[in-house]
Amino acid sequence: MNKEAISLLISGAHIIDPGQDIDQIGDLLIAEGKILRIGSTVTLSQRPERGEGKVENLDASGLVLCPGFVDLHCHLRQPGFEDKETIATGTKAAAIGGFAAVCCMANTEPPLDTPAAVDWVKQKASRDGAVAVFPIGCITKGRKGEELTDMAGLAEAGVIAFSDDGDPVASSLLMRRAMEHSRELGLPIIDHCEDKELSDNGIINEGEISAKLRLEGIPAAAEEVIVARDLILAKLTGAKLHIAHVSTKGSVELIRRAKEEGISVTAEVTPHHLTLTEERIVRETPDKSFDVNAKVNPPLRTRDDIEALIKGLKDGVIDAIATDHAPHTLADKNCGLERAAFGISGFETAFGCLMSLVHKGEISLTQLISKLTCEPAKVIGRNDELGTLKIGGPANITILDPDREWIVDSRNFASKGKNTPYDGYKFKGKVMATIANGRVVYIDDSLVIARSEVTKQSHV
Repeated sequence: MNKEAISLLISGAHIIDPGQDIDQIGDLLIAEGKILRIGSTVTLSQRPERGEGKVENLDASGLVLCPGFVDLHCHLRQPGFEDKETIATGTKAAAIGGFAAVCCMANTEPPLDTPAAVDWVKQKASRDGAVAVFPIGCITKGRKGEELTDMAGLAEAGVIAFSDDGDPVASSLLMRRAMEHSRELGLPIIDHCEDKELSDNGIINEGEISAKLRLEGIPAAAEEVIVARDLILAKLTGAKLHIAHVSTKGSVELIRRAKEEGISVTAEVTPHHLTLTEERIVRETPDKSFDVNAKVNPPLRTRDDIEALIKGLKDGVIDAIATDHAPHTLADKNCGLERAAFGISGFETAFGCLMSLVHKGEISLTQLISKLTCEPAKVIGRNDELGTLKIGGPANITILDPDREWIVDSRNFASKGKNTPYDGYKFKGKVMATIANGRVVYIDDSLVIARSEVTKQSHV
């Protein structure tokens, strides 16, 4: 990994930074890992004298340059599930997907329910991570929903939020206490909204398709009941509440009304819930079975739900797009629809599938970038260092080609998780390079950095 101080001039890019209302053709100069200049014409002579390292040049004409993507919700699986993913493989996949920073969920083994466990992840990420990793701490010990963790100790250890993601906190009283503590600590609760009794071993969305195929369904109400409960608790406690992976029209409307009431709530939606319906999982594969790679929790919903989610994005009800990257082994998935694990490996396909919304005119490119950069950074209170091209701030940058066509081939994923329902899809829109904290951690083969020793298709 190259630790030398370097200067990098990126020239001719379409620079978009929604958080600063920047939308212009111009150049950007990086020196010693920080953004030094942005302008219509920037020269290497403008770098400070102390930046005596190598000088590199990247012609980004025809490409879009924006702040590095920030993912609020991913599963890096380490410690405990290294057969599914590691911090090294997961963050490399994140870099390929354009993410300069990721927030990892606490459902590892052991779970991130002690300061020691959090410290282990931070040290491992410091050594092996291609991009910045921000741990999320457990709400309850062992994620069992019975007793609160030492939330103050976890906050001191550096968690950016609390979540038992993968499971809800079933006890309303315990969730109230968690919110009270999180309010005092100034950190959000990230909420997995699922009434387990209502979801009741469901496999896909409850509706016409589940009834026709006689498959156990997961009703929209299983999500919406907990969304409603925790919005009420957030109002009661004054806590910051973040609703994870919103999937239903009803949830969008509950969050809309809560925001209108002044409740401190934010929300995220995944790329797959924006682009795939319940019909995708029952599309027959060559061997006449269902596509287990489209089995996810919450399940893929209906076209009406997707339309409500997109509207929620556009009008600010939904603040961010998060991948919920959930890698699994082939054995986890290739065991029949009923037994297959929930989850989609999402880092490397996120931007490509989301660009379908832009090309169809459902959202603008600037809106999409905003939901991947400044808005998620604001949710976790890191908008001074993440999701921005602020002069003097760390150089976290993503370079995009909105019109580049490519075909998804999961065999080439950097992630260990090859479980994607997008395998074989042709996307229009591709991440071309990712810079994390001033280091080029990914660059497409078609780009050339002059006088550089960067190894393409890998972090340096």
